[in-house]
Amino acid sequence: MQPEFAAIPVLFADADFAVLDKPPGLPVHPGPRRGPSVEDWFPALARGRAGPWLAHRLDADTSGCLVVARRRAALLAAQAAFAAGRVRKIYWAIVSGHPPGQSGRVELPLAKRTGPSGWRMVADPAGQPAITDWVLRGRADGMSWLELRPRTGRTHQLRVHCAGLDCPILGDAVYGSGGPQLHLVARAVDLPLDPPLHVVAPPPAHMQVALRQTGWDPATAEPPGGRRAA
Repeated sequence: MQPEFAAIPVLFADADFAVLDKPPGLPVHPGPRRGPSVEDWFPALARGRAGPWLAHRLDADTSGCLVVARRRAALLAAQAAFAAGRVRKIYWAIVSGHPPGQSGRVELPLAKRTGPSGWRMVADPAGQPAITDWVLRGRADGMSWLELRPRTGRTHQLRVHCAGLDCPILGDAVYGSGGPQLHLVARAVDLPLDPPLHVVAPPPAHMQVALRQTGWDPATAEPPGGRRAA
């Protein structure tokens, strides 16, 4: 049975873009099962006969900032920025265990492997380059709060790289021990356009208990929402 989703919160909207707070568990595309997806809400974001379009993607189980272009020129500008690696993306994750230090970089090339139980991404020297910077933001017994800044955009990159640190993301059934929900949110995105766009998403409800235990204080955190320079 497919889960039901209420209207997707809009963190920011102007003539060029809408940035959505994608709920966890909602795919961006319908997929072969034709279940609910972000695209179901596209008619409400349309500004003409064409569009809107996804400027990038998030895994179904990842929540947070998802950029949707409302005009073709905006789509092309955003795609060029993503392709050039100029977009700054920040993710928060609650992971099992503690990383080796206060900060670091993971450089593990990734390749897709398909087996009897399905497909997954694996570390492979012959795979596509994949780089993630990480910072330890807080910790508690048996778990840590990491800020992740991917320098590349490979499928499942953050999940594999956290597992490569021996710190799999809580709730990751593929690269960790599993659980009810993945503790990963696309916390913020910065598009270096003219004018630039900066948007922040709130942590989903299922992450907030663990975040508080590891030191997150919502009263002092940057509030959700978006802005463009005048």
